[in-house]
Amino acid sequence: MPLPRSTPPPRTASAGRGPAPRRIVMLAFEGARLLDVTGPLEVFSAAARLGGRYEIHICSPDGRSVTTASGTRLAVDAAVPDTAGPVDTVLVPGAEELAEGRFPPGLLDSVRALAGRSRRVASVCAGAFALAGAGLLDGRRATTHWRHTATLAARHPALTVDPDALYVRDGDLFTSAGVSAGIDLALALVEADEGPDLAREVARDLVVFMQRPGGQSQFSVPARTPRPRHDALRALLDAIAADPAADHSNTALAARAGLSPRHLTRLFREHLGTTPAGYVEAVRLEAAQTFLANGETVTVTARRTGVGSDESLRRLFLRRLGVTPSAYRSRFHTTAR
Repeated sequence: MPLPRSTPPPRTASAGRGPAPRRIVMLAFEGARLLDVTGPLEVFSAAARLGGRYEIHICSPDGRSVTTASGTRLAVDAAVPDTAGPVDTVLVPGAEELAEGRFPPGLLDSVRALAGRSRRVASVCAGAFALAGAGLLDGRRATTHWRHTATLAARHPALTVDPDALYVRDGDLFTSAGVSAGIDLALALVEADEGPDLAREVARDLVVFMQRPGGQSQFSVPARTPRPRHDALRALLDAIAADPAADHSNTALAARAGLSPRHLTRLFREHLGTTPAGYVEAVRLEAAQTFLANGETVTVTARRTGVGSDESLRRLFLRRLGVTPSAYRSRFHTTAR
């Protein structure tokens, strides 16, 4: 169906030459979160402008423009039934209403219709509830915004929810965590389609990071740790996060806080539910994951995180993640450099 006259033609960088562009369809609907829509589309639009083979369409269940959660009115190109032809990627944004079990009219039918003729389907944030409601996630792994992971798992027991991942791929289905994770997912899709060089150029153009693999936590260890009321304890947590490789032995931490090692251990258990050594290890593991994803060697990573030797890092990764540092680096090192 031709686009309305007021709507500019889909953006593509390869019309008239080479293979046909990949058709990216964003399924907009009333109450969708604006950044869930615009974040991924900015990635694909930048990729098209920089030479990628993409053509972007925005559709809604009935073809009418939609009002996003922020109140911004969003024009669309067509109704889902009028979006004829093959679709490469379907993107489904999130909305708080979806997590509450309330779906705009026609949304689930639209998801099913588009998914039935697309190569892959991806959701942003609470958009995973639409995929699950349409029956696409049964027997699959998925994630969503950390605030809604328990609800998603309870409401759809046939799927396995990864509560911590930035994004999850299960075959041709992709789900991502809240808001900015949709940009991470879109960059990963561009990299899979066009290679790391273009994905890196897109990230540079948008001034966003490329260092976040899907398996990275939605929150860093410090960010997901309850902020303790104890002043000395807060100062220690800040020091550990600022320099994971420093001497953070129980004795050194206790001396820094002016406490006995026994008292310090008691405070960590009372406020954080772990020991000083356990907390330091978690921060160092996260730092090591970041270094390896950025392309650092195992030896350099072990030294820069304070873990020590290659063997110590290997034991830590096997015990906490079930993979070796080398295997982790091979899997997640993409376009950091």
